[in-house]
Amino acid sequence: MAEATQDELEAHQNTYSAFSRLVLFAILWLVLLLSSLALGLIGHVGLIALLLGAGGTVALLIAFAVLG
Repeated sequence: MAEATQDELEAHQNTYSAFSRLVLFAILWLVLLLSSLALGLIGHVGLIALLLGAGGTVALLIAFAVLG
């Protein structure tokens, strides 16, 4: 019974870790999106905002894929 509890604890920790990484990715991506929108709409630098948004999204995806 102790092994089943240990296995369940390890599975729970793995699930919690994956979920927290997903939440972190979503928060970082939303901040990137909002900052790109602010640059494009308020700052009137649309090309830089587009490059920052696209490049930042690719960088986030690569970083989370490599570190995950």
